[in-house]
Amino acid sequence: MTNKRTVLSLILKAVVVLSCISGVLISFFATEDEFMRGEAVFMFFTIQSNILIALICLLGGIFMLLKRKVNNYWYIIKFVGTVSITLTGFVFCFVLAPTLADRAWNIQNVLTHVVIALFAIADLFVAGTGARIEKRHVLFVTIPPLLYAIYAGIGYIRGWNFALGHNYPYFFLNWGSPAGALGFSNKLPYMGCVWWILLILAILMGVGFLYRYILGVMIRRKKK
Repeated sequence: MTNKRTVLSLILKAVVVLSCISGVLISFFATEDEFMRGEAVFMFFTIQSNILIALICLLGGIFMLLKRKVNNYWYIIKFVGTVSITLTGFVFCFVLAPTLADRAWNIQNVLTHVVIALFAIADLFVAGTGARIEKRHVLFVTIPPLLYAIYAGIGYIRGWNFALGHNYPYFFLNWGSPAGALGFSNKLPYMGCVWWILLILAILMGVGFLYRYILGVMIRRKKK
C-alpha cells in the first residue's frame, strides 16, 4: 500500500475509533434520550457492532504503524466487521429512524450509526486491496447478527430490560408483537420476527457480495 493510502487509512481508522468512543460515551451519559442510556446501551447491536469495528480499526492502525503484515484471516474479520456496521447504519436509517421521529438524529445516533459506518466502509476499500475474500467467506457476515438474535431471544425469554421496560431491543425482535414469530399485522412490526431476521440476513448477504465484488475490481485494477 502506498504512503498516501496508508495515511488515508490511518485517518479513516482514527475517525472510526473516535466516533465509537464519543458516541458510546454520549449515549451512556445522555439524559434527554430515555430510550437508550446507561448500561443498557451495551445491550444493543448498535454499540456492540461499534465496539467491534472500532477494535478492528484500532488494531489495524497499530499493525500499520508497526509495519506488520497481516494474513488473510485479518482481512476476513475486517470484512465481517464492516458489513456488521453497515447493517447498523442501514437498519437505523431505513427502519428505525422513521419510527423514532425527532429522537432519531441526535449526535450520538449520527456518530454510532452513520459516521462510523461511512468511514469504516471507506477504510475497507482503502486498506482491503490485499484481501482475498472468497464466496464462502460472505457467509461469515451472518454470524454477528445471528449471535445477536440468539442473545436478544434469550433476553426476551428471561425478561431482560433492554429499554423502557421492554424485554426486546428492537421492535422487529419483539416475539410477543401482534405478528409474533411468523405472522403478519397491519401495524409495527408488520411481520413476524423470523421474517425480519431472514430479510436482514438476505440484505447482509447482498451487501457482502457487493463489497466482495468491489474489492475484486479494485484488486484487479491494482495488478494492471
